[in-house]
Amino acid sequence: MKLYTGLESGNSWKVRILLEQLGVPYEKVLVDVADREHKSERFMAEVNPRGQLPVLEDEGRRYWDSGASLVYIARKYGREDWLPLDAAGMAEVMLWVSLAASEIQFGLQYARRGVMRDRWIAGNLEQLQAIGKLALDALEWRLKDHDWLALDRITIADIACFPYVFNSSEAKLPLEPYPGIVRWLARCTARPNWAAAPNPPTRDYPEQAAVRK
Repeated sequence: MKLYTGLESGNSWKVRILLEQLGVPYEKVLVDVADREHKSERFMAEVNPRGQLPVLEDEGRRYWDSGASLVYIARKYGREDWLPLDAAGMAEVMLWVSLAASEIQFGLQYARRGVMRDRWIAGNLEQLQAIGKLALDALEWRLKDHDWLALDRITIADIACFPYVFNSSEAKLPLEPYPGIVRWLARCTARPNWAAAPNPPTRDYPEQAAVRK
């Protein structure tokens, strides 16, 4: 199994977290995002025509999306612990995976990218933060009185949402108003073999420092 990843890729971090939680061996293929290797003609012809990361490769097939990769790994290696097969349980998990691919991506991820790289996609900082706050509000609604996002146990729902929420201060969205989220982040990072961040932040934000204790 290969995972094509980049130094600052939060979506690749999700996949690494699950692989390492399950103890699945894999080869890490580092793609030079700063030099836009993922947008190169070779990469888009041979690996991912979308020019994005991560890409999971296994048994001759490639999966271009972090959510699809989490589903694949969970179903292949995680029994029903990480993604159940019953309709209600699967739907409960997948609604949070959907949040990760919608408000979290278009809000927290894009705002962070704008702040860190001055690349603004689908809006300015204020517009993207407004979308990000919708995600944080939904997460806090659940986590204020639950330990995990779905089924009262850790699943791929938590992993899908984790990276860009953990880094939300880098999108200039501090987490002090969200104590349930802060407790959840700490719960995640306290687990054995929780994969480290792909690239250390340029500064240590109070919420991240609290979680690391």
